Amino acid sequence: MSEELEVKELEDVVVRFSGDSGDGMQLAGNIFSTISAIVGNDISTFPDYPADIRAPQGSLTGVSGYQVHIGESTVYTPGDKCDVLVAMNAAALRTQYKYAKPTAGIIIDTDAFGPADLKKAEFQTDDYLKEMCIDPDRVVACPITRMVKEALVDTGMENKSMLKCRNMFALGLVCWLFNRDLDLVFGFLHKKFAKKPDLADANIKVVQAGYDYGLNTQASIPNTYRIETREKKPGRYMDITGNKATAYGLIAAAEKAGLKLYLGSYPITPATDILHELAKHKSLGVTTVQCEDEISGCASAVGASFAGALAATSTSGPGICLKSEAMNLAVIDELPLVVIDVQRSGPSTGMPTKSEQTDLLQVLYGRNGESPMPVIAATSPTDCFDAAYMAAKIALEHLTPVVLLTDAYCANGSGAWKLPNIDELPEIKPHYATADQKYKYTPYIRDAETHVRYWAVPGMEGFTHILGGLEKDGATGAISTDPENHHKMDYERYTKVASIKVPDVEVLGDKDDADLLIVGFGSTFGHLYSTMTELRKKGCKVALAHFKYINPLPQNTAEVLTKYKKVVVAEQNLGQFAALLRIRINNFVPYQYNQVKGQPFVVNELVKGFESLLTTPEIEEEGLYYDTKIIQ
Repeated sequence: MSEELEVKELEDVVVRFSGDSGDGMQLAGNIFSTISAIVGNDISTFPDYPADIRAPQGSLTGVSGYQVHIGESTVYTPGDKCDVLVAMNAAALRTQYKYAKPTAGIIIDTDAFGPADLKKAEFQTDDYLKEMCIDPDRVVACPITRMVKEALVDTGMENKSMLKCRNMFALGLVCWLFNRDLDLVFGFLHKKFAKKPDLADANIKVVQAGYDYGLNTQASIPNTYRIETREKKPGRYMDITGNKATAYGLIAAAEKAGLKLYLGSYPITPATDILHELAKHKSLGVTTVQCEDEISGCASAVGASFAGALAATSTSGPGICLKSEAMNLAVIDELPLVVIDVQRSGPSTGMPTKSEQTDLLQVLYGRNGESPMPVIAATSPTDCFDAAYMAAKIALEHLTPVVLLTDAYCANGSGAWKLPNIDELPEIKPHYATADQKYKYTPYIRDAETHVRYWAVPGMEGFTHILGGLEKDGATGAISTDPENHHKMDYERYTKVASIKVPDVEVLGDKDDADLLIVGFGSTFGHLYSTMTELRKKGCKVALAHFKYINPLPQNTAEVLTKYKKVVVAEQNLGQFAALLRIRINNFVPYQYNQVKGQPFVVNELVKGFESLLTTPEIEEEGLYYDTKIIQ
C-alpha cells in the first residue's frame, strides 16, 4: 500500500456521474448526495437524462448524467461545471466533458473504450484523450468492468448482472476520493435492496472494491479531499427531490385541514413521481387514481373536491392543455383544486426530460373566458414542500383552483431538507358554510370582504345545492344567462383571486443602492442568487427580487420594480414573466435575459451578461426605458 495521502479541505465540490442510461448513474449520484446530506453537507443535484426508453448501448444519444454539488455551507445550484467527471464509456466522455472544468479530474472505465466503443462515440483516432485535448495526468484510467467481474467471480452472478454493478465501483472510488464513510453507503444499499439481500451484498462488495482500488493505488492523484460542515442546524434531514417534496406538502396540507387527499393523474414525464409517491401513503388517508387520460385525471379531482376532499391533479405542459376545460369547470364552480404543472421543454412533445419555464402564460391565460387562477412557482426542490402546502391552503381557504409550477430541474433535483414540525405549519381553515346558513344556503353566497363563497359538501343536512359548468345566478344558484349577473359573477371571481394576500417580494443584496435589480421567478432562484453574489464580489451594486407568487403578484411589486434605474428579468423562456410585469405595471419595460435550452442557467454566463448590462448606458424617455433590450 502506498503512503497515506494528504487530505485537503474544500469549501465545495461538484461531481458528475455519466454513462449509458442503463449504467445506474442516477443511483450512484443519488447515493453520493444522500450520504453527503447525512454528514451535514448542503447539496444540490441535477439529474440529466435522455428521453429515449433505451438508446443503443454506447451511443451518444443514450448518455445519462447526474451532477451533485456539495458544500460546507449553503449551495444554491448544482454547479456550472464539475470538479470530477465519471465517464463510464466513450460516449459519456465525448458528450459530458463539456461540463467539466479545465482542471477537473476524470475517472473512466478503460474497458469501455475499445475500438467499437470509440467508433460509436465518433472518435476519429484511438488516442481519444489527445483528440479531446485532455491531459492524461488528470485521468484515472481504471479497468472497472474487469475489476467488477473479479470482485464478483465467486457470487455465481450472470455476466449481465455483474455489469449492472459497475456504477457501484465508480461510487466507491469517488467515496474514497472524498473520504466518505462507506458504512453510510452500505446502509443505503441494505435498505434499497432489503428484499434482495444477495444483490445488496454484491453491490456492497463492489463499492468496497472501488474504494480499495483508490486507497491502494492512490489513483494517480496527489491527495484526497474532505468537505466539512460549517453551518450545523439541529434537526432531522433527508435528501429529497422536488416531486417527493411536493407530495409531502400535499399530505401535510390535508392533515392540517383535516381532509382526505385525492390525486387524479395520468403518467407523464417529469411529473409521474408525484403519483408514485402519493400511492405509497394510503395509511395517511391518500387516494390516488391513475386515470385513462389527462382530462379524466383533472375531472375526477374536480369531483373529489365537490365531495369534500383536498383534490389535486399532476401533469406537465402538454397535460395542462388537455386539463384546461376541467380546470375551467373548477373556476366557475369555485371548488378548491391544486393543479401541479412540472414544466418541461416544448412545444408539443419537445424534449420531455428537459426543463423550461415556458408554461407561465398558459397557466395564467390558457383557458376560455375570464378564468382567474392563483399561480405559485416553487423556487427549489426543497421549496416544493412549502409551495405545495401554500397552494393547498389558498385553494381551500379561497375556494379556487391553484396552479403550482415546478419544472423538470426543480422536480428531479434534490436538496438537504429539514423535516418540519407539522404543528408549526400555517393553519388551514377551509371556507365552510356556517350553521346559520342551514336551509337558507345557496352556493354563491359570499364573504363580503374576501369575495369567497361558502363551501358545502355532500352529507351536510340543509345545504343541498347544484354546481355545474353553466353560469349561475349569484343569489339563487339557478342557471342564469342574465348579462348583468354574468358580469357580476366574472367580477366576483376575478376580485376573489386578486384579493388574496400573499407575502411581499423580498429584495436581497444591495437593496438600497443597487445599480441593477435582477428579477426572476420559480426554480431559477439559486442561479440568480449565485450570480448576484458573484457580481457583488466584483464590487458591483446588485440586488435580486425573486418571485414565488405570480398571481396575484405581491402588493409591493410595482414599488420594488420601479425603484431601480436598471432592471433585468431573467427567465428560461422568451420573456413570459417580463410580459406579465409589463401588463401589470404601468410604463415598466425591463431588460430581458432569456434562454430556452432545456438546461439550467449557467452562473458564469449570467455574470458576463449582467456585467455588460451594468456598463451599458440606459436609454431613457421621461425617466423610463424607451425599449426592451434582450441580452444574449
